[in-house]
Formats: sequence, C-alpha cells, structure tokens
Amino acid sequence: MSQWIAVSKDDHAQWYYWPRDKYHFAHAQQVVPVLLAELGKLLPHFALGFIKEQGAYTPVALLSLDGKTNHYLHPEGKWLGTYVPAALRGYPFRLAEQQGESKQLVLCVDQTVLTEEPSAKPLFDEGGQLAKGVAKTLDFLTQCEKNRQVTAACAQKLADAGVIEAWPLEIGRGEGNEPLKVNGLYRINEKALNGLGAEALHALRGGPLSLAYAQMFSTHQLHELTKRIEYLAQAGAAQGVPENIDSLFDSGEDDDLTFDFDS
Repeated sequence: MSQWIAVSKDDHAQWYYWPRDKYHFAHAQQVVPVLLAELGKLLPHFALGFIKEQGAYTPVALLSLDGKTNHYLHPEGKWLGTYVPAALRGYPFRLAEQQGESKQLVLCVDQTVLTEEPSAKPLFDEGGQLAKGVAKTLDFLTQCEKNRQVTAACAQKLADAGVIEAWPLEIGRGEGNEPLKVNGLYRINEKALNGLGAEALHALRGGPLSLAYAQMFSTHQLHELTKRIEYLAQAGAAQGVPENIDSLFDSGEDDDLTFDFDS
C-alpha cells in the first residue's frame, strides 16, 4: 500500500529512493485514469469508460473485470502490453494537493521506497536541487496534470450535455456460467449524442467529442480483457504464467517519461 508524503529538501536532502521496479504497485488496480493526450495510444489496447467521483466524471481505462487482479500485469510485475497509461509511469512520485487552504499541488513520493542506502537514487543533488531523475519525473507529472485538467473539462462538457449514462456491463463466461457484472462504470449514450442539436454538438467539437468517440470505439477492446483472463487462468493452472506471455499481447513496454504521446 502506497504511503504518500511531500518531498521536502529540509526533510529529505540526505535521503535516497528505490526507483520503480516494474509495476507491482498496480497489482490490484481495477481502472486507471487516462488523459485526452494519450487516447490514440490507448485505443488499440484498452476499453475505456468513466467513473463518477464527487459528482464529476473521470475517464478511465479498464484493467480488470474480476475485481481482484490487474490483467495487464505479469504476476512478477511486468506490464503485458505495448502501452502503459501515463498515470502509472510517474511512480514512485505523484502530484497531490498540499493540506491547507491553498490547495497547491506538491511533489510527493511513496514513503515505502525511501531509504538511507547510498546505492539507491538520490532525491536531491549536492547543490540542494532535485536530482536529475526526480526533476524529469516532476516535469512529466506537471505536463500530465495540465492535460488532466483539460481532460476533466472535456468530460464535464459531456456530462453537461447529458450524454453520459450508467454502463451495466456484463461479460459472458461461457455456457453454464453466470455473466460477470461490472458495477460503477459509465459510458457515452450514443443515441443521446447523435440526438444533440447542431448548436449543442458544435459546443462539443474538439476534445469532448474526441473523448466521447474514443470511449464508444474502445468497447471493442473488451475482448482484450477477456482474452487475458482466459489465458492467465489457463497458463497459471498449468505451469505458471510464462515469461514470454507479453509476446501474445505485443508487449513493447512503452514506459518512459515522454509526454509527447504522438511521437
């Protein structure tokens, strides 16, 4: 379980951290927030939907259907796929609101990775500035946060237009088995979207419509999840999941900190 604390020169100038070791931290993650900027990378591999938190809709990629395990992970933590969503790539760092009235975002680190072992990565350099690797991650997280705000605004416009609805998702599990029901998801109501007048539709041009169509088109990727569930179950029951399982899902492990998702 991650324990996030603000990175402070006063408190952590002499501390080190262990960098991300694959993606063990996301083992039980069911969905992951996604950005408008990465839709093109997500569509070939993920089914997208929305979740509702504090009255606002957040676009997410589905990582699991069983409520237990992230089906994009090898049991040893390797990502099984060609693209890792941006929200997972900044670990063990993240931006979070500072406690108090300012609501300012500050750089935080998972406390469980901190160490006094010099063989790990330093948080700060000898001049008291963020170490190069940490500064690069901060820049990546900052760019992601800017696009997150754009993405949230687009989702809000879709909600205001009345085109987001509850998604009663059911996945068939073969003859004799009850379908798997996934609760708490939302989707675009295609009929409502197509029924919008010219003025309302014009107001959604650009990001909101891109997000809407991406969600609808992405539902064809539900087979990615069912395929993973079936394979992982069969391989695990037989002899454990083989190391080369990623080749079945075209793994390229795109996990760098580049924000230019079109490159």
